[in-house]
Amino acid sequence: MKLTVAFQGELGAYSELAAREFFHADVEVAPKPVFEAVFRAVESGRCQRGIIPIENSLMGSIHQNYDLLLRHRLHIVGEIKLRIVHTLIVNPGVRLGDIRRIYSQPPALAQCEKFIKSLRGVEVIPAYDTAGAVRMIKEENIRDGAAIASAQAAADYSLKVLKSGIESDHRNYTRFLILSKKKAPRSSHAKTTVVFATRNVAGVLFKSLSVFALRDINLLKIESRPIQGRPWEYFFYLDFEGHADDSPCRKALDHLREIAASLRILGSYEKGREADGRVHKR
Repeated sequence: MKLTVAFQGELGAYSELAAREFFHADVEVAPKPVFEAVFRAVESGRCQRGIIPIENSLMGSIHQNYDLLLRHRLHIVGEIKLRIVHTLIVNPGVRLGDIRRIYSQPPALAQCEKFIKSLRGVEVIPAYDTAGAVRMIKEENIRDGAAIASAQAAADYSLKVLKSGIESDHRNYTRFLILSKKKAPRSSHAKTTVVFATRNVAGVLFKSLSVFALRDINLLKIESRPIQGRPWEYFFYLDFEGHADDSPCRKALDHLREIAASLRILGSYEKGREADGRVHKR
């Protein structure tokens, strides 16, 4: 029986491409309108896995998904870093000079800013999803507009790729997390994600991070998010090398529990590889 993987967006979205690269295409996918619905689908058991973007190499973190990781009781069980190649997609017969409007998700529009500026007099119109923008220009037969999305979305809706690789920086990657109700199997090349809050005392963040330095544990990322209802207090999300059950990591986390006001392990999982999103046949 194939796994069912929930993702936010329409078929052809980059999240779907990341899911197929991570699971080697042997999955059923379940598009969801919002990120919250991805979490709910996995929690309810309707989907065995979920996939969410957590950060982009050019635009930074997706803060909403950090907040959802804390709000829901799921485990991070994997990651993949997908290279994002944006394409300009139009209805057949539309030429570059015909384009007066470009539709896409705001991060995609921002990542293609240089290309968009090269087209004079073009209006930028945000859409909720990259692939959703492609579906819209087809369904409405828009002849003076284009969408920015993946080549997969163009293939899915039988539209034309006018230009490919229009992102401002070609080293454009999005890191996606895989979510599950169960923990990941132990990996020898693991990383761990935790979230903790500190007490409001001098030097507490320095002490919190020192528990890892004392044991030569490499920190990979730190992200702060405000605690709702407590202005100017923060949760800290931390990625570090190693599995939570490894002796040095376990001792560091025990030490951190003595310092922090709260601590939760979000998951230990295998370090993700970089991948190019291929066009898959339906």
